Amino acid sequence: MAAQQQPVNGIPHWLSRLRSYLIWDPLIWLFTGVLGSLSLLSSFFDRNGKIQHSFARLWSRVILGTIGAPIHVEGLEKIDTSRPHVYVVNHLSALDIPVIYAKLPFQFRILAKRELFRYPFMGWHLTRSGQIPVDLENVRMSLRGLHRGIDALKNKMPIVVFPEGGRSQSGHLMEFMAGAFYLAIKAQVDVVPMALVGTYETLPMSTWHIKPRPLYLIVGDPISTEGMKVRDMESLASKARNVIADLYYSRSPLPDMRIQVSGHDLSV
Repeated sequence: MAAQQQPVNGIPHWLSRLRSYLIWDPLIWLFTGVLGSLSLLSSFFDRNGKIQHSFARLWSRVILGTIGAPIHVEGLEKIDTSRPHVYVVNHLSALDIPVIYAKLPFQFRILAKRELFRYPFMGWHLTRSGQIPVDLENVRMSLRGLHRGIDALKNKMPIVVFPEGGRSQSGHLMEFMAGAFYLAIKAQVDVVPMALVGTYETLPMSTWHIKPRPLYLIVGDPISTEGMKVRDMESLASKARNVIADLYYSRSPLPDMRIQVSGHDLSV
């Protein structure tokens, strides 16, 4: 006999699912189509990307407000946001980007997989808004994208990177790729580790059923790259991953996978 599905925020599971499929999901697509189109139009006279970034923030706030997912930000006051940094954050859900846009109070660019730029509409918007493509399968193209990121940082534009390279299917942290840390070292800017908590439980991969709850964006202490060389990027990635893991598992309902049942620490 199948186990009975638990209510979602006091609402029967079947009713919560219908609410997502019949109300919230269509509204999100509507907001995306309308605001995305307006953003694309603005790109033809928005030279510095400020208007497009404002549309992205509005889109994010409308979506999160519609589903009733409050966001709590902790630790951002520790960061000098007037300076460019590489912000690295775990990736759990399609809601991660709205949370980032809604709560980071400055314009930034995202380092994204090149394949996303090939999709109609999404790719046009990524290109027109100045996001930076990285080809994970082509070293030469990847370096070209990374050097665009370095130029952006040197021109005082912060960069946001999901160093896992994609969304986690389990909710646990995956291994970090080195690209974000190459950027930070070459530009000699700080790495700011950030942890998103709650977006996986709200909207994991492979479903359109939204189960809202409080979301958290927790900002860790900046990690200086002063004096570091490219050969140090793996150790920098490991340090940033451990900081994010500490922030994430301190709030996540998931167990810390770095620790065995016996209590031995497996962190790298």
